[in-house]
Order: sequence, then C-alpha cells, then structure tokens
Amino acid sequence: MMNPKVRKWRERRKLTYRELAGRAGIALSTLYRIESGTASPTVAMLEKLAKALGISIRNLFPDERKSRTTKRRRA
Repeated sequence: MMNPKVRKWRERRKLTYRELAGRAGIALSTLYRIESGTASPTVAMLEKLAKALGISIRNLFPDERKSRTTKRRRA
C-alpha cells in the first residue's frame, strides 16, 4: 500500500499537501487521492513525488525484508 509511505514522508519533511503537490507538479486532488488510497499512482508520479521529497523512489515501497520476516514468523 502506497499511501502511508507518501504521507509519512510528506509529514517527515513538514510539507503541506499544497507544497508537495506543487513541488511534484501534480494536482492537489491527485495527491489527496494517493494518500487516501483511492488512487494508484503511476511510476512517473512516484518518481515526481520522490524527487520532490528528496528521497529514492524505493522509499515509497514497502520494505520487502520486513514483509518476509513477518510472514515467516506467522508460519
């Protein structure tokens, strides 16, 4: 799920929705929908968001190592 990562980084950078949307060059309504989980961002949008946040696009995806560890513990 993407929205918690985008929101987490936006809040960590102390950016408003408007500031991040402006820096990324995407519509404010699109950013709202991405963070709320009602829209799935394209790779191009994720690249813009990552650049605007000053992070690698990889930071916007779930940590696979944590996911695998959690799945093993449950089994």
